[in-house]
Parts: sequence; structure tokens; C-alpha cells
Amino acid sequence: MHFCHFKKIALLALLSTCLTACGDGSANKENAAQINYNINYPSSNGGTLIEATTGEPSGLIAMIAGESAASAIAGNIFNSLLKYDKDLELTGELVESWDISEDQKTITFHLKPNLKWADNQALTSEDVLFTWQKVTDEKTRTPYGSDYKLVIKAETPDLNTFRVSYAAPYAPALETWASLHILPKHLLKDQDINSTAFARNPVGSHYYKLDKWKNGQYLKLTRNENATQGQAKIDHLLSRIIPDKAAQFLELSADNIDLMGLNPIQYARIFPARPDLNNKIALYKELGNSYTYLGFNLKRKPFDDIRVRQAINYAINKQEIIDGVLLGLGEPVASPYKPGTRWSNPELKPYPYDPSKAKALLKAAGYKDHDNDGILDKDGKPFHFEILTNQNKEREMTGVLIQRRLKEIGIDANIRVLEWASFLGRFIKPKEFDVVVLGWSLSLDPDQYSIWHSSQQAPGQFNFISYNNTRVDKLLEAGRLELDPDKRMKIYHEFSKVLLEESPIVYLSAGYGLTAIHKRVKGISKPAPPAGIGHNTYEWYIPKAYSRNEMSEH
Repeated sequence: MHFCHFKKIALLALLSTCLTACGDGSANKENAAQINYNINYPSSNGGTLIEATTGEPSGLIAMIAGESAASAIAGNIFNSLLKYDKDLELTGELVESWDISEDQKTITFHLKPNLKWADNQALTSEDVLFTWQKVTDEKTRTPYGSDYKLVIKAETPDLNTFRVSYAAPYAPALETWASLHILPKHLLKDQDINSTAFARNPVGSHYYKLDKWKNGQYLKLTRNENATQGQAKIDHLLSRIIPDKAAQFLELSADNIDLMGLNPIQYARIFPARPDLNNKIALYKELGNSYTYLGFNLKRKPFDDIRVRQAINYAINKQEIIDGVLLGLGEPVASPYKPGTRWSNPELKPYPYDPSKAKALLKAAGYKDHDNDGILDKDGKPFHFEILTNQNKEREMTGVLIQRRLKEIGIDANIRVLEWASFLGRFIKPKEFDVVVLGWSLSLDPDQYSIWHSSQQAPGQFNFISYNNTRVDKLLEAGRLELDPDKRMKIYHEFSKVLLEESPIVYLSAGYGLTAIHKRVKGISKPAPPAGIGHNTYEWYIPKAYSRNEMSEH
């Protein structure tokens, strides 16, 4: 589970729910090995796609929830004004066209005619205006408001037109309108969006609608007859909540799920040794827009001391993590951007593994092993802290490697693993933690104001490590206003340089997305376009010859 700086996530991440085969279904599994899944049947409608997800959404209003599980499922239910196509170019979703004024300060969106919500009510520009009002309302506890607060005027000249004006040209403006899920005014106008029951029982406008949500077990989505984008091929998407990857893999092997994200051991070691699995499961490998990091609570001592943060950065062997945890299926990271993209500063290199340098920095910060017990202390207190992470085996293994390397330089660190909702509600939002191991899912646009700007530290916002740097604030503000791509790139390269120097987080790795999809699922693009294999999930289909026998809910 990642936090999600969510500028339109691919729909692949969470496509399913908990229905298990019963009765006749077992015969299907016994015969699965004999079925030839390489026959290309023509496209057809119907069937159920079952996927495993490690985390349960906290709700399905993405602007409130903030995590990738919520955004992925909600992305099947709600539309945005714009979307990214397979080549990562912006195109219309709810809008058929848009105009930008000569001074680059005003955008006019023209909605497609006759749009409807799943409950048959008209979807109009009034809903778009209402959503903008909600995301910018000070009472709305959302990490995404800063993008939309730059709009100084929003208006609806008619029911099919929505217009926004900015005080100055805003570089990510169009991209932000590919991120915001439009919500129904007629159902939410009198609701507190932070606590509304709508988050558990939403009404949207996209390919699917929520059918059933069984706590801790599954979410079931069913095709929406009023979908604004036409009809998807597959009838049902089922998201089974299975926190443990090993348990997910057993379900995949038993033919109970169609899609899951693999861990490196499953991808690199188990699959090559299992010809039976290769006959029915296809593997996909893509470097995603995300990275894993160790983050400090900068409001807590001693993490307010840059020497301590840098010492820990030098003490951690990142290549050991990439090789040992990811089995080499990852890339080193030195900036908060996808390696190889223009926004990733090529001059920056990760902190090398250098225990002696780490010890020297800690000595300079006043730490010494006064009582010869192997643990550094200062002012009579041993250097001890807790590393928090969520239920994720790779992060747990990463924590163990970090713990061992820190012990070698005299730091005593405990690891605590928590269920996601508890982790978020009891520790992250109230900032009750020392250090976390987490991940960021990032947008295609380089703007990271909502993560790093000092104004974004309220409960529920993304700067929960409490980073505060005037230079970074100014760079982030400048980057949003710079329209020249080359000048903008230099701004973000400088921002990344300051961030690396200050070490508010330790970059650990950018891992590959390792996806397993049952070969009964057809319509997947090969080779994958820039947007990835999940760009056209609405065109995926399951031929009747490959569909499961009748499913029974539990």
C-alpha cells in the first residue's frame, strides 16, 4: 500500500473482490492445467475479474482517503474531466474539448452532452463546480486542496461548460483536472464530506458501480449501465482483501484469483520453477512511478539534526536492500522522481554505504558509547527509536536489514508492523511516530508541493514528516508557475538536490511493478505502451470458454 500523490493512477492496481469458487468450480480448477489459454477468441462481454489487494480502502472518496487502494478502486467508479491516453497524452474523459486563453490563465472545459450518474440523474458542470468547492473548502480534510486553491474564479456559464481562472499561468493546471474525481452534488450537497456514508456507498459515473463491500473480505463492482465512457467488456470486478502476498499466491495458483502484484521472490524464483503456472499465468514487469523510503518525524529529536539523518543515510546499504529484498528487481534512487525521466536529476547519486562516515557524523552530533554497551548515547539517553511500517513483507524485510546496519554503528532500532488503517489513523495522521518505512506513488507531473511544502502539514495532509525548508518552498512555488519545460526541469533538479542534502527521508529503492495476470484475461496490450498494461482495462475481456463456473459469495 502506498500513499498516493494521485494524478490519475492506472486502473490496474486494484481491480477485484472476494468471491470463491464452490461446488462445480473445483472441477474447473482441476481442468485448468489441461486448458490451452493461448487461443485468441474474439472480444466478448461478460465474466468476472478477480484480483487480490493487500489493503482495504479507508473510503472511496479519493480526495479524502489519500491512499492508493482507495484511488485505484474509486478510479473504476468516478470520472475526471481529463485522462491520460496510452501514450501519456492528456485527452478528454468527461469533456469533449477545452480551450486555454491566450494569457494561459483561463481554461474552459466543454462537457460531453447527456452525461448521467449511475442513479440516472444528469451529470453537469454544477457537479464539477461543487467538487471544486469541496476540494478547496478549508473544512475538507484533504491533501489535494493546494492544486485547486490556485483557481481564483470558477464558474458554470451553462450546464455543459465549466471555466476556471488562475492569477498566473499554472504549469500543472490541466494535469490536476485529470486527477480530481467528479462527485455528485445532488447526493453530497448537504453532507459532511469527511464523514459521509457516501464514502462506503458511492454513486459514480464510470464503467463500474459498487455492488457490495464486505469489511475485511472484498469489494464487488458491477458494470454501470449509465457509464459516461460506454460499456466495459467485463461484467464484474472483484477485489479480494488478502494482506499476505504468500496467501495471494496460493489463491492465484489455485485459480481463485486472476490478477495480483508479485513480490520479487515469486517473480524471479518461484515462477521459473513452476511450468504449470507458466501455462496459465502471464507475467508483466514495469518500472513504476513509485519509490520506497525511510522517513523521519522531523518534529522529534534527534531527527531534527541533519547530521543524525545523514548518518543514518550513510549507514543503510541500499544495494543490499535491492539485491536481498527485491532480488535485483529495483533501481537506486537519489531524487523523488522516476529514474530515467527528465525530472530525475542525473547528477545526483544515492548516499554510499559508509559506516565510518556515519559514526563520524554521530560523534559530531554528540553521540558516544559512554557505558560500552554497544549503543550510542547522549545526555544519558541511549540512541533508541522505533521503525513503523505496514503489513508488507518487503518493507518488513527492508526494516530488518536497516535495523541490522544501524546496530553496527551503535543505534538500537525496533520494528513495529501495523495494519494499514490503524497505521494511518493512530500514527501517521497524529504524527505519533519516530521513523516510517513507506512508499510514494507519484504523478506524471513533477509538482510535489502537496508532499514537501511547509504549508501541507495539517492532519490528513501529505507532509506528515513535518519538513520545513524555505528554499524548497520557494522552488516548489516557482515550479508550479514555470511553463517552459527546460526551466521547470532545472527548478526540480535544484529541489531534488536540496532534498538529498537535507535527508528528510532516506531513498531506498524504486521497485518494478511485477504483475501476474491469468491468461484467460484477453485484450491486454503487448508490448505495453508508455501508460502501462492497465491503460485499457475496460477493453479486457474473458472469453466464455475460459470463464469460471458459477461463483458463490462467502
